[in-house]
This record gives sequence, C-alpha cells and structure tokens, in this order.
Amino acid sequence: MAKNRSVRIALGVAWLGLTVLIVWFNVINIEEAFGSGPPYYGQTTNMDKWFDPLPMLAVVDVLGILVTFAYIYFLTWKK
Repeated sequence: MAKNRSVRIALGVAWLGLTVLIVWFNVINIEEAFGSGPPYYGQTTNMDKWFDPLPMLAVVDVLGILVTFAYIYFLTWKK
C-alpha cells in the first residue's frame, strides 16, 4: 500500500510540474507572438517572419490533456 501511495504522490508532482510548464510555455509564446507594445506589436515588427503560434500551442495543450486523462485513469484504476 505504501509503495502505491508513493507512486501516486510522485505522479501527482510530475503532473503538476507538467501543467505548470505547459501554462508557462503558452504564456511565453502568446506574449512573444502578440507583443507587449502597441496592438499586435510582434506581428507587425517582423511581418515576413511572423507565424501564428496557436496551432503549435493547441498540439501541446491536447497532449497535456491526454496526460491529464491518463493520470486521472491511473488514480481511479483498481486492481
């Protein structure tokens, strides 16, 4: 029982760390893409090099959601 509890705690800490990293990754990329200057500053400064970060962020978020579902499944799984 103690081993299973320590695995749950370790997975919980790993899941929390992954969630924090995904949120940080999203915030950094949105801030860089849309800038902190005038509206859409990041888009207009280097218009020839600008790309929309939302598809990449959607992929990362979907992977994070899948990991969350796997974690919830593990927590509710009974032998």
